[in-house]
Amino acid sequence: MQTSPHVVRDVMTRAVVAVGRDAPFKDIVRLMERWKVSALPVLEGEGRVIGVVSEADLLPKEEFRDGDPDRFTQRQRLSDLAKAGALTAEELMSSPAVTVHGNTTLAEAARIMARRNVKRLPVIDAEGKLDGVVSRSDLLKVFLRDDEDLTEEVRRGFVDRLFPLPADHIRVEVFEGVVTLTGWVDGAELMPVAERPARAVEGIVDVRCQLTGAIGTQ
Repeated sequence: MQTSPHVVRDVMTRAVVAVGRDAPFKDIVRLMERWKVSALPVLEGEGRVIGVVSEADLLPKEEFRDGDPDRFTQRQRLSDLAKAGALTAEELMSSPAVTVHGNTTLAEAARIMARRNVKRLPVIDAEGKLDGVVSRSDLLKVFLRDDEDLTEEVRRGFVDRLFPLPADHIRVEVFEGVVTLTGWVDGAELMPVAERPARAVEGIVDVRCQLTGAIGTQ
């Protein structure tokens, strides 16, 4: 059974469509349409990632197709204007590429996507060569884990870790990704932190902590 934390190599797509530096504009558009992707890694040599060309890199050609922009726009969008006249992947690509390694956690990959406003990240090996691609939809795969799998991991990660002796006074139930913890704990001081290990399990949607302190505890 796969346990948390999951890493990028657990969910990434390994069969990746990529282009070289000299790939023509229209070939890039055709590949994106054919493979239903919004970005393509740009490779050189034996597969080293040197950039990424995305739909956003292609759109200026259409945006500025029917006229010259005013001077304000010219000053503010020099990069986009250059891409409007680009013909190859090398001229279009964003470089250096925003990449991750296979051992990057899914949480960190999600943060990188959010900060850099990208939908897909090339996954590279130690030499910078393309190993796969991870997308937003890939990061959501952890929420496909079944309730039985989640129940087992919550019990091992929460109950067995905090209570090394058999803890049959704590019940773990998961339904549709929502875990409910019921029963009692030996000390009331454990209650505020009781749900943290359960919430850290990837695939959990929410935690409902209904634990109480044992009789006689403060």
